[in-house]
Amino acid sequence: MSVVDTSVQTANTPPAEKPAYRDANVLRWLGAYAASAVGDSIYYLALSWAATRSGSPAQAGVVLAVSAVPRALLMLGGGVVADRIGPRRVVIATDAARSLIVLGVAALLLVAAPGLWLLAAVAVVFGVLDAVFMPAVGALPPRIARPGQLARIQGMRGLASRAATVVGAPLGGIAVALGGSATAFGLAGLLFALSVPLLLAVRITPLPGDDAGRPEATALRDLADGLRYVRRHRILAPLLVVIALGDLGFVGPLNVGLALLADERGWGASGMGWILAGFGIGAGATALLLAVRGRVPRAGLLQGLVLTVGASALAGLALVPSLMAAVAVAVMIGLLTGLSGTVCGALLQTRSDPAYLGRVTSLATFFSLGLAPLSFPVTGAAVGLWGTTPVFALSAAICAAGGVYGLCSRDLRRAELPR
Repeated sequence: MSVVDTSVQTANTPPAEKPAYRDANVLRWLGAYAASAVGDSIYYLALSWAATRSGSPAQAGVVLAVSAVPRALLMLGGGVVADRIGPRRVVIATDAARSLIVLGVAALLLVAAPGLWLLAAVAVVFGVLDAVFMPAVGALPPRIARPGQLARIQGMRGLASRAATVVGAPLGGIAVALGGSATAFGLAGLLFALSVPLLLAVRITPLPGDDAGRPEATALRDLADGLRYVRRHRILAPLLVVIALGDLGFVGPLNVGLALLADERGWGASGMGWILAGFGIGAGATALLLAVRGRVPRAGLLQGLVLTVGASALAGLALVPSLMAAVAVAVMIGLLTGLSGTVCGALLQTRSDPAYLGRVTSLATFFSLGLAPLSFPVTGAAVGLWGTTPVFALSAAICAAGGVYGLCSRDLRRAELPR
């Protein structure tokens, strides 16, 4: 029997890559992201409560909606800012600014009742800050972890987002109950402030092109250059179409249509809450799976398949006869669409040239948070005219069109995540 000397093999074997969930640097980033996300949730609850106490329901609705306008209009420009200045600087600056603004509002509410005009102004400023914050957040992960860990980071980010939604609303409600809107605004401001030292402690690995600089280029030229880059890219161009169609078909039924469906079936607000909880459980389970597993094979093929099947489940949600069946379908929708969204996010980050990552992220965010919400009033009007079943079926067809389009794109279908 021959004895194999493994010492050389061991010496030549590269060390195993540390999983993202064991990387202290990634965990500092995740803590900063989670603190900011919980602060966001508390801020919106405090803004909603303060607006309803200061004016009519219609006026409060206007205050809550005005932040969407600058966010949608300036989102693409926010990607240019992230690429020019660097995403960490942008995230730190915006979280610091949000902290100062919200703490200032909290202090003002303690001594006066400034009225709706101040709340509307704060909402507009937050929309502007969101327009630069969101693309920068999406451009950070490739600078804090290796490409093989990006799917894990997307899963961890998804878990943090779900946790922020679950934790933020009760915390905001308790703060309002204890000390009114001023206390809730103050808590949100402290959470925004907490993210700043955590981000300062995060080690950033520069990517190729980070220091190239474009002093001769204007911001508008940078934006046009980014759009041309995406349009000519064999994977990113179809991937962004998939993201746009998936969000366009998905957000209307799950935000507006679900409330109308629950009312039509007699399930009430509690039934709607159970369905949303089922969706959250499914999406959270997918995020946890990817955070632990770290990579999925045949990523391009998988995202198209699960989005198409998830669209079928979305159509089925309007056909199920009972609340428990609807909750089970919602879990399935969360699993499938959550997996598709996370894989799309990881492909977006790994396939983008680092010099364009902020602009690519801003374009995806523009579709998801800028254009897709415009379907809300359309969905409500369509349900009023034709009922929930045809509207859910049409929305599912739009989602499925995104999945089929991705499957028909050879380059996207064959795309893989890095090991």
